[in-house]
Amino acid sequence: MSNNVRVRFAPSPTGPLHIGGVRTALFNYLFAKKHNGTFILRIEDTDQNRYVEGAEQYIVDALNWCNIPFDEGPGKNETFGPYRQSERKHLYKQYADDLIASGHAYYAFDTAEELDIQRKESETKGETFIYNWHNREQLNNSISLSKEDVEKRLANGEEYVVRFKSPKDETLHLTDIIRGDIKIDTNILDDKVLFKSDGMPTYHLANIVDDHLMEITHVIRGEEWLPSLALHYQLYKAFGWEAPEFAHLPLILKPTGKGKLSKRDGDKLGFPVFPLEWTDPKTNELSRGYKEDGYFPEAMINFLAFLGWNPGTEQEIFTLEELIKAFDLSKVNKSGARFDPDKIKWFNHHYMQEQHNVELAEIFKSQTSELSTIDPEYIALVIGLIKERATFVSDFWELSHYFFVTPTTYDEKASKKAFKEDTPELMKSLISVIESVSDFTVENLQTDIKGWITSNDIGFGKVMMPLRLSLVGALQGPDVFDIMFMIGKTETIKRIEKAQSNI
Repeated sequence: MSNNVRVRFAPSPTGPLHIGGVRTALFNYLFAKKHNGTFILRIEDTDQNRYVEGAEQYIVDALNWCNIPFDEGPGKNETFGPYRQSERKHLYKQYADDLIASGHAYYAFDTAEELDIQRKESETKGETFIYNWHNREQLNNSISLSKEDVEKRLANGEEYVVRFKSPKDETLHLTDIIRGDIKIDTNILDDKVLFKSDGMPTYHLANIVDDHLMEITHVIRGEEWLPSLALHYQLYKAFGWEAPEFAHLPLILKPTGKGKLSKRDGDKLGFPVFPLEWTDPKTNELSRGYKEDGYFPEAMINFLAFLGWNPGTEQEIFTLEELIKAFDLSKVNKSGARFDPDKIKWFNHHYMQEQHNVELAEIFKSQTSELSTIDPEYIALVIGLIKERATFVSDFWELSHYFFVTPTTYDEKASKKAFKEDTPELMKSLISVIESVSDFTVENLQTDIKGWITSNDIGFGKVMMPLRLSLVGALQGPDVFDIMFMIGKTETIKRIEKAQSNI
């Protein structure tokens, strides 16, 4: 095996990439980069019945959007290609034959009907049907049949599968980087199918062969594959190959209740479970994506890194480079990690503040028809005043519309609070003060208006509340002097006068 760290993310193109898959890809990526290794994408499409058009490209697009692109894979640095298992199927038959020749596997000719009868017989006895050492000599396979009978069946083209011959009365001692030492009694293992009657390998055989041929040094995958570890370990041993190191990541749990996170949880609680939106080619059903919902890839990556991993410090905000430096599989937890949709919003709010206002202005303008004729530089200045209260770009319009359009309505409750009997006269005097400000800057506005209020012994609220309501239409928004400066002297006076006649 190569001394260089080589890890792979091996999804099946059966639909959109789930957030759990993105987490697995991220941990593989971080581990590879931490050790100056190679992050490989392999498409495990041996199950052609479940193949979904567009799913492979979706996987690639999702990794690229998350800024964790693969180093080696379909169409990129194909040193160990091809990287689609369907294009490697000519390889697997040879290895299945090698296992039969060495006595580690056998032909099984049992039909679906015959196996169904066996299952039902077991059920009547209150047992679970397992195809292994305790009954394989009574079933329809090359262990129970004569050599001549087997050769005849093969020559006649009779359908068969190849099963692994799991040993009897042995204890397997396995090691997992996250889980530690694991002991398995081989008597409880079934003889898994390695090669199917359609000429395609199962996941188990293809996975082991490909990992060996691609010189994978570490297999970092989800907890759901932990039950397969015993078989995979035995396959490496049967082939006489050195096994990679294994690490099984904890499940991502639903926000409330038991069980792992599913699309249904996202639909129910109103958050995506996919990185990018996805349209099902069969049903045309649209599933939301984090990108289209307005999340930044940095927020998603930072959030996912903490689903099962803990740096052991109080730090929560990590750049991708910092994650690479800090990441360690020994700090990954065994227990499941609960998905918190509010926490990823918290991360997104943080990364919103990190974004350049000019870039945010471009996104905001492209999403808002009312801004089509507005100078992007002005939009960027507005964003600088309001983004602290925003989590998504889609929040901007509600927080800033009064910078672009004159209010046409005024909050009723606020109006009753702000407008008193003497307000019209005060606003008339305020307009005179505003008109007299020659250099219309935030500082001058603040000095002149506050000076007028103080010198006339007027309560600040009696002026500032109706002023804000006139400019915004509600008692909200950033500093009122910033608003006045941004919309200009003429618009400021116009809004104060309009409010007097409408409230």
